Amino acid sequence: MNYATIKWTDIANGEGVRISLFVSGCTHHCKHCFNEVAWDFSYGDPFDDKIERKILKELDSSFIAGLSLLGGEPLEPQNQAALYPFVKKVKEMYPEKTVWCYTGFVLDEINGVLKETHKNTEITKELISLFDVLVDGAYIEELKDIRLKFRGSSNQRVIDVKKTLAQKECVLYLE
Repeated sequence: MNYATIKWTDIANGEGVRISLFVSGCTHHCKHCFNEVAWDFSYGDPFDDKIERKILKELDSSFIAGLSLLGGEPLEPQNQAALYPFVKKVKEMYPEKTVWCYTGFVLDEINGVLKETHKNTEITKELISLFDVLVDGAYIEELKDIRLKFRGSSNQRVIDVKKTLAQKECVLYLE
């Protein structure tokens, strides 16, 4: 997996000060995407052990509330393979930190996987279960609303993942 950029102190993509990892690769190609350059899976730099260790070290800062995953598309199958062991380490090392994920796919809240079944892998359910908040749904330019918190268009949902998986119905983190 490659990553497009990392924002080390981001306040726009989740609650509190966060580290935001923008992965490369996306097949959605949303109209007026804010990060079109990251559609290319080979864009940016390799997500290797060195950058993983740096993120894990920076997460140790007391003022960092957690990690946000954006893109590109974190839940593209080829990105899931690299993100699952990494997010698992984050949760093991920093259980008090939250992990937010932004995806253009839609959560199947009953099964804990993606409704776009061809994008699910053997680890999709386990990866999603590690998230605290999932912002799902493709960005739709015609539904853009700058008053929305932590999302760009009104079709997108800000989901409390733990409650949703436990109740098998969508529980919104934010209305």
